[in-house]
Amino acid sequence: MANTVVIGAGLSGLVAAIRLARAGRGVTLLTKGIGGLPLSQGTVDILGYAPDRVETPIQASASMPEAHPYRVLGPAAIAAGVAYVQELLGDRLVGSPERNVLLPTAVGSLRPTCLVPTSMTAGVVTGGIRYVLVGFRQLKDFYPLLCAGNLERQTTPDGQPIHARGIILDMPAVEDMADSNAIGYARSLDNPAYRIKLAAVIKPMLEDGEVVGFPAMVGEHDASAHRHLEQLLDHPVFEVPLPPPGVPGMRLNALLTGLAKEAGVRIVAGARVVTFESDGDRILSVGQATAGRIRQYAADTFVYAPGGFESGALNMDSYGTVTETLFDLPLHGLGPDLITAGEPADQALFRVGVGVDKEMRVVDPAGNAPYSNLYAAGGILAGAIRWSEKSGDGIALASAVTAADSILKGA
Repeated sequence: MANTVVIGAGLSGLVAAIRLARAGRGVTLLTKGIGGLPLSQGTVDILGYAPDRVETPIQASASMPEAHPYRVLGPAAIAAGVAYVQELLGDRLVGSPERNVLLPTAVGSLRPTCLVPTSMTAGVVTGGIRYVLVGFRQLKDFYPLLCAGNLERQTTPDGQPIHARGIILDMPAVEDMADSNAIGYARSLDNPAYRIKLAAVIKPMLEDGEVVGFPAMVGEHDASAHRHLEQLLDHPVFEVPLPPPGVPGMRLNALLTGLAKEAGVRIVAGARVVTFESDGDRILSVGQATAGRIRQYAADTFVYAPGGFESGALNMDSYGTVTETLFDLPLHGLGPDLITAGEPADQALFRVGVGVDKEMRVVDPAGNAPYSNLYAAGGILAGAIRWSEKSGDGIALASAVTAADSILKGA
């Protein structure tokens, strides 16, 4: 019997599984698919807006509404979550949870984030920066002239101008291919010969002091691709995230999945968890729907990290009734006006979710735990609108590490 079953393979599920397994627990991770990380930008957002743009995320987290996960977790847990992912990934993620930086987006806006992949650090907005954005006629997800024009309409945080220009190349990812996507280019850029060919075309177009921005596709698997391209161009190079699926998110997912397997986590993918068995206030097992039967996985503790509405863990029916779809857990944040005529970021519906105590044990609105051995982490938690706050990664990391540590301490 596994000591712990983790449900969900997103950031929170993978990090909780790794932490438990490295501490000697037997861990089985159950997931229908590959989790949400490939849809991400590869950065780690702690808190970007509250509602104005945030400069110091951990400090600002203490001012979030009382029902927000950050108020339950506290600043120390947020810092511990960030420190753990930095420990796992080393110099692949750069930054501090104490301060946000700004990165250009594909449309030339400025996005606050906290931890940045090495391949994006040269693009951090600073005074006097000069960008040259490189696009490809065969890639329809990035328009460098649009990006550069919008960047030039803005200023750095200290009020200095941003200089940017765009270049469009006629260079397919694969010869004679009329259209391609970021993944196709990333696979071509895994090949040193393609990087050499690309650099030979671009280098004569560059000016002294420019930072070169490519769509986020500088190699899918080759970790040396970014540094090699910088050496060939003799200019700093950074990646601009594109619409999902995102190559940097795919890299992050591959790294964490690999670490989980190295730690001994048993990953069972391809089928949804649909049933559970309990005895009183303890869950005994969960059932995964495999071909022709339900396969049971027993454990003494369970970490529930399935995501929220986007993954089907939460559902609203045609009568406006919101439910959690596996354990039928009591939900927090329910009320009469979940959907209003306001903007999506203002909808109370998206704050609905599962409540937890400080150990991440699931609790009902009165603070009682329906199951003493069930912990929750990540997007299933109530109280946050993760995409508008840019808080989802910080919530995932802090809750995953806290849940794992509570299990290890026997909380």
